[in-house]
Amino acid sequence: MPTVLIVNDRKLHRLSYRLLLDSEPDLNAVGEAAGGAEAIRMTAALLPDVVLMHILKPSTESIDTVRCIARGDSPSRSRVLLLAPAGLDGYAWAALAAGADALLPEHTAPHELTASIRAVAAGGAVIPPDLTCPLIDTVRRRPSVSTTLPTERLDALTERERQVLATVASGWSTTEIAERLSLAESTVKSHVGSILTKIGVRDRVQAVNLAYDTGLVRPS
Repeated sequence: MPTVLIVNDRKLHRLSYRLLLDSEPDLNAVGEAAGGAEAIRMTAALLPDVVLMHILKPSTESIDTVRCIARGDSPSRSRVLLLAPAGLDGYAWAALAAGADALLPEHTAPHELTASIRAVAAGGAVIPPDLTCPLIDTVRRRPSVSTTLPTERLDALTERERQVLATVASGWSTTEIAERLSLAESTVKSHVGSILTKIGVRDRVQAVNLAYDTGLVRPS
């Protein structure tokens, strides 16, 4: 029977997920955590098959938590299923790079969520359709990118644009980037648009991939 640790910074949401899991005879909710540090401690203590984690605030805490839980190549390690709001493609890529095994929209239907938990517990991976195509396209572009020295593609960026790209690749939301860099959200969006044009990519997913390929951002 797959065991699940619920990680969410809202008590009501944790209760909802527990009730859902308790209604499934083959799934066992073994604990709840309200934050990243608690999730890491409880994962080490309980060794759940799956850590069901909603994006935490700040979102960078979620990335760090995923990285800590997913560290190591042991087949018995806990696997991470991350729930995230729409519109965070850059965050999604950062989460995958950190070691997340599955990504789902936060409003996923209950039956789809429980099916995904079972799939992840069995060693599978789950990625939403709207993210699959950009990821496939990114992988297909890798050979041509690597032969044209991807670091040269960053030369056209200003220092501020490099900062913005690094924060996007680290999983920060537009609001968090604006707060951290003391910019208006509209300015952040403008920078992102300029970055995509200058480095010749279609969307944030490909931009984040390039940031990792060039070493602008490195997994911890």
